[in-house]
Amino acid sequence: MILNGSQILIEALKREGVDVIFGLPGGVVLKIFDELHQQSAIQVLLARHEQGVGHMAEGYAKATGKPGIALVTSGPGMTNIVTPLADAYMDSVPIIVFTGQVSTQLIGNDAFQEADNLGISRPCTKHNFLVRDVKDLSRTIREAFHIATTGRPGPVLVDIPKDVSMNTAEFEYPEEVNLRGYNPNREGDKTQVTRAAEAICQAKRPVIYVGGGAVFANAADEVKALAEIGNIPVDMTLMGLGIFPATHPLSLGMLGMHGSYTANMAIHHADLVIAVGSRFDDRVTGKTSEFCPKAKIIHIDIDPTSIRKVRDIEVHIPILGDVKTVLTELTQVLRVSIDGHKKNLRGPWWNQLREWMVQHPLAYSQSDDEAIKPQYVIDRLCRLTTDNDPIVATDVGQHQMWTAQYFKLEHPRRWLTSGGLGTMGFGFPAALGAQRAYPDRLVLCISGDGSFQMNLQELATAVLYKLPVKVAIINNHYHGMVRQWQDLFYEGRYASSHLFAIPDYVKLAEAYGAVGLRATTPSDVDVVIQEAVDTDGPVLMDFEVSQSENCYPMIPAGGANHEMLLEDPPHLSQAAKSLVRVSDDGDSVLTA
Repeated sequence: MILNGSQILIEALKREGVDVIFGLPGGVVLKIFDELHQQSAIQVLLARHEQGVGHMAEGYAKATGKPGIALVTSGPGMTNIVTPLADAYMDSVPIIVFTGQVSTQLIGNDAFQEADNLGISRPCTKHNFLVRDVKDLSRTIREAFHIATTGRPGPVLVDIPKDVSMNTAEFEYPEEVNLRGYNPNREGDKTQVTRAAEAICQAKRPVIYVGGGAVFANAADEVKALAEIGNIPVDMTLMGLGIFPATHPLSLGMLGMHGSYTANMAIHHADLVIAVGSRFDDRVTGKTSEFCPKAKIIHIDIDPTSIRKVRDIEVHIPILGDVKTVLTELTQVLRVSIDGHKKNLRGPWWNQLREWMVQHPLAYSQSDDEAIKPQYVIDRLCRLTTDNDPIVATDVGQHQMWTAQYFKLEHPRRWLTSGGLGTMGFGFPAALGAQRAYPDRLVLCISGDGSFQMNLQELATAVLYKLPVKVAIINNHYHGMVRQWQDLFYEGRYASSHLFAIPDYVKLAEAYGAVGLRATTPSDVDVVIQEAVDTDGPVLMDFEVSQSENCYPMIPAGGANHEMLLEDPPHLSQAAKSLVRVSDDGDSVLTA
């Protein structure tokens, strides 16, 4: 079958089961878009900005587990999608980005809209390709899918020059991929698995510390089995939320900078930490020299570069392999070695954990005669939509942390957020990508007024393609997390963090053809949420919340997990707030 390069691309994508491409056209990819226009198997979802294109592909990938596909042009098309590439690289999201390039004979001549797509993307992709010959295109696409979806997932870029998209070749699609030097290990070393099982049986204060790697490995059942067989509490990272049911009695919630008091104290005092698909990110560990100082560490991960990566954190039992496979092997060993007597050794540990839960629960107060608390909005969103089992996307900032704390997720792949890169503007296009994957599901986007304005143009995409995402803007007229740090550590000097009251979000929604709703008092909150859920089509909810609310608990930069700020100390000056910590017994103390 003789096909041109554009047709080869389309046929290869069909073989990979692709049904949608998120894209934005330009000069050197017009042939590809023209061929896409003449077929119906693959939908082209036209975004309004290339950053939106990339984040939509991410949202689709996170919600489905299948790679998200993006198609953009050369030059600024490429540079605009660098942020999604970097975001996907940090969070191990399998997306494949096809970029246009000037014709091969013009590469390096500073041609119109030329950019060094390979050089630009090399630091933020798992791998990238420049296809110089149309005969290599189908094989390259097959390899791109293999690399993006195996091992530690990640973004792959395929750069297609204009002439390659137009030249012809015989179409053959390889069934197998064999890449020299790339052979991800799936099964864990049996000796190490046995050592891990022995350590679990002996532990009196174990904790499972589970991250996003377990989500992409589809290991929810295996994490639950391990926790239940050993009566082991579970801490989740920001990226791991949903992998273990939030309401399960073994769940301690999220750990880290804005994690729960109990989750952070548990990791600090544990004698065994079972790290599953996590990378010991600085937002989790805090001061690395004091991270779980009393614990032996088991680390299970498919990425060899993630194990023993942090210099100050010693991993005693590393297990390289697929998380799902290794946990299956580990629980099989435990089933024949663990018994009730071993589990009863953890009675005192659970007594301590429950004491911490009672002492310092996640809590807020909301009265009818005060401004809306952001926590209240998110709590009510959770309670009023829980029966819908919604997919929840967030942007980055205070609202992201409050959502992580108060939106109780029971299943994996319901949580779409930007963790490693912390990308404002991620949430809304990611929600649109997830909604395209699941048109009949309730998809929520919880955003801040700062974050939402970074990609608000995708309201046109939502309306055009009838993607009924419900957006909740936690509107405090600030870059909230920036203001919080300025409040705590910069004596209340709010340098360039105040956003004032621009725009009017209800009018903005209506201008795009969506529905706009507003809540200004606590009594409005439930009414607005219910109306949004009952409305067909996209809805923008503007929640006017307290401007001064800070997000706690909080581990200040450079602090250890047990050194948490729990609230604004009213008796201290702004400058002195940065000196407050929480001692092991839960009392606020000054450390300097």
